[in-house]
Amino acid sequence: MAADALDALLALHKALADPTRLQMLHMLKASGSEPVCVCDFTAAFALSQPTVSHHLAKLRAAGLLVSEKRGPWSYHRIAADLAPAARTALAAIPA
Repeated sequence: MAADALDALLALHKALADPTRLQMLHMLKASGSEPVCVCDFTAAFALSQPTVSHHLAKLRAAGLLVSEKRGPWSYHRIAADLAPAARTALAAIPA
């Protein structure tokens, strides 16, 4: 396996190995194509905004999310161009 493919697969598995990040992905899948505000994640979990942002950064780094700024808030949605391994992993998370 090429080093870059190995790194991408490792990042994906590390991102999915956290229960909070799995719950975030569940929320994103449940929202359909609508982006979810960082404020919604902060309200849903007993976590500070910096901790929520850390989790979202890990999901973005693994290629699972895309983000956009709208005023003071960041909105997140599942990336459309997921790698096959990421698509398979997300299929196991209920919406």
